[in-house]
Amino acid sequence: MRTSGILLHISALPSPYGIGTFGKEAYKFVDKLKKANQTYWQILPLGPTSYGDSPYQTFSAFALNPYFIDLDMLISDGLLSKKDIIDSETENFRVDFEKLYHERFVVLRKAFQNFDQTHPDYLNFIQNEKYWLEDYALFMSIKSEQNGRSWIEWPEELRLRNENVINNFKEILNTEIEFQYFIQYKAYEQWNKLKNYANHHGIKIIGDMPIYVALDSSDVWTKPHIFQLDERRIPTHVAGVPPDNYSVDGQLWGNPLYRWDVLEENHFDWWIDRVKSNVKLFDMIRIDHFIGFVNYFSIPYTDTTARNGEWKKGPGRKLFDEIKRQLGDLPIIAEDLGAVTDEVRELLRYTNFPGMKLLQFAFDSREESDYIPHLYSKNIFAYTGTHDNPTTKEWFKTLNKSDYKYCLNYINHQKGSKVDSLIKETLKSIADTAIIPMQDYLNLGAEGRFNLPSTLGNHNWTWRMKKDQFNTKILNKIKSFTHLYGRDNK
Repeated sequence: MRTSGILLHISALPSPYGIGTFGKEAYKFVDKLKKANQTYWQILPLGPTSYGDSPYQTFSAFALNPYFIDLDMLISDGLLSKKDIIDSETENFRVDFEKLYHERFVVLRKAFQNFDQTHPDYLNFIQNEKYWLEDYALFMSIKSEQNGRSWIEWPEELRLRNENVINNFKEILNTEIEFQYFIQYKAYEQWNKLKNYANHHGIKIIGDMPIYVALDSSDVWTKPHIFQLDERRIPTHVAGVPPDNYSVDGQLWGNPLYRWDVLEENHFDWWIDRVKSNVKLFDMIRIDHFIGFVNYFSIPYTDTTARNGEWKKGPGRKLFDEIKRQLGDLPIIAEDLGAVTDEVRELLRYTNFPGMKLLQFAFDSREESDYIPHLYSKNIFAYTGTHDNPTTKEWFKTLNKSDYKYCLNYINHQKGSKVDSLIKETLKSIADTAIIPMQDYLNLGAEGRFNLPSTLGNHNWTWRMKKDQFNTKILNKIKSFTHLYGRDNK
């Protein structure tokens, strides 16, 4: 079955409170996807964001972002009144993360004060998610007590998790720990209701699971033995990618690398828990940076660029054999963009995971690209671009004269919107599934770019869709394109 979907992160939804949420506008978006005969809604990671606001750098591999808790739903639950809410928006169509950081938790604490902590569903949630929730709640509580500092800057007895000190902090910070339980409970509750609504209306959710976790996370603090840290719990090597035509210094991501040997000895237990959690949250999982399971780039922690990094061998088949043994066949998409070697291709064939193809990577007039649509197989997900790319309208402006001409000839563009022509080329490809970023359907330029990789600022992660942008005209265009190329979900 040929299918299609739209890429739009939760934060980019309209809402009256400064950031998209799991609330009314998310339900409206699902309704519009259904009317447009879409099958998938693809989002980015849902974790609580840290410094830089990237959904790929979160405080936990398991927790959800408290900013996505819908405040109107808390009013309906009787936990807030309208006057409790600090209005974070005055025609602001970008997320102001600093403002949210200072204001949103004040409101959520008011809701917590009105919450019945003996509620059976709440107690069941704590028990069922205990394997990660206790560590995360303690981590965030100590982090708050330490004025937000990264855990590697905490006093040594906390950094090294001295048992007596930790137990003492559990007692001192009990109320704060309960608050962390509460906001995770509400985030999970609201997300699960939204997902169930989407599934009931024939929409499947594609979630996103980064290969790495942030250094400043509860995962690294509580499970140092599975990461490349020294005896002081300081990283020895971190992740990134080597220099290339786009970056002379490469990309220094800074995420701690795994000790795959230790993970293997323990049947990849932490990874199994992580995948299991994502399977419950989403209908399909996109694993970011899939090539890192074959070869990963290891950079000394003290380096300031990625120039001195080295390629190392990842776990390859072993990890995915264990996942399959314990969890069965799973709906996984492999983000195989980057240095795709024969070994990566072999692992893709072995797992039978669909890979990704981006049309923005296809048009090099000097040579035939692996991303050119006539070379596609069925078992892939085709995109115009992703959250890391310029919008297609902006991308056209970056092409040199030869590539521009090659592209327009290939997609047989005659008149009208070049963006629509590239969308159509993506939809008509042989790929089983085509996903289009919402910004491309809206024909947005540079103002709609979601992220510029390896940079801070630049409005990264802050773009939001205006309330009336996804109007009837856009809906009918999506529906028409989808039908034209036989990708209807009916």
